[in-house]
Amino acid sequence: MPSPRPIIIATRGSALALAQANAVLAQCRTAFPRLQFELSIIKTTGDKLQSASLMNPDASLPKGLFTKELEVALLNGEADLAVHSLKDLPTELPAGLVLKAVCKRADVRDVLIYRDAGFVRSEAAKQETVEWTPGQHVRRGFAPKLKLAALPADTIVATSSTRRRALLLVACPGAKVVELRGNVPTRLLKLSERSDFDAILLAAAGLERLNFRIMANGTLTGEGVPAGLLAVRLEPEEMLPAVGQAAVGIEVRAGNDRIGPVCEKLNHGNTHLCVRAERAFLRAMGGGCASPMAAYAEVLGHQLRLRVVSFLDGTAQRAEAQRKSQEPEQLGEQLAAELKGRTGGRS
Repeated sequence: MPSPRPIIIATRGSALALAQANAVLAQCRTAFPRLQFELSIIKTTGDKLQSASLMNPDASLPKGLFTKELEVALLNGEADLAVHSLKDLPTELPAGLVLKAVCKRADVRDVLIYRDAGFVRSEAAKQETVEWTPGQHVRRGFAPKLKLAALPADTIVATSSTRRRALLLVACPGAKVVELRGNVPTRLLKLSERSDFDAILLAAAGLERLNFRIMANGTLTGEGVPAGLLAVRLEPEEMLPAVGQAAVGIEVRAGNDRIGPVCEKLNHGNTHLCVRAERAFLRAMGGGCASPMAAYAEVLGHQLRLRVVSFLDGTAQRAEAQRKSQEPEQLGEQLAAELKGRTGGRS
């Protein structure tokens, strides 16, 4: 009797996507040792459009930049489940697909990464004097454990996130934000080598999944990390996370009974409740993954607390509420209605 065909797990091919997919693969093989699982690496539109702006996206760019091709593979039966960074997954899924499981959330915080002032000075001392010209940005660094609010007014921070940009400018109104795309190692290298920006913002979960670590003295370490970089984690109170940040979502075809038991093992109940509330807020606001909005839900006993912020009208509109933990969608929709009410229904 022939053995059943392998269960195909679709993923993007970036280092971070593969780290997430391999973690899911390992979990599947441990829980179901008699089943075969294989990864299928798929290149998405977002992977191909490396020059496209994510802070000022062209209206012609499709939704699901980093998910569409994986979803096509699911619908065509070429894959059985797709592994997504949940913050990249649109809240409206194609007909026939469902978000069946959400893995346990990692560190939800953002990280500010910057050059060490002492390292910059020592490197400059080794080099010949370079003539400075008016208007040129001075290459500089900062002390360990830098506070976001302590950034000098002329600090230049690089990010591709509209959410991070908006929240950064609230904390440091005089800062300048420039766009930066690329994988994590590439961004770290650019920060180390270039002088046209002073710091970058990345997700703590992504750094950890790539085995980068923030040491007690603030030094960022890991394979390929350039020397002289420091990092500090930013608490949600100062940099509210993106919807679904640090969570990995498992998308499948509706009615695919063979995958049901696998998804049950992969799913983390509390994380799933939290992201349902966050995604309900984003959906009710009419926003997408690139919208300047943030939402973070936490399970507190039998209650679910949700904190949100939206910059869709150009100003920071914040709200917070709690409901029974079994009412995540109602909680998200409640806060969306509250924010819309403040702006006359404009989203």
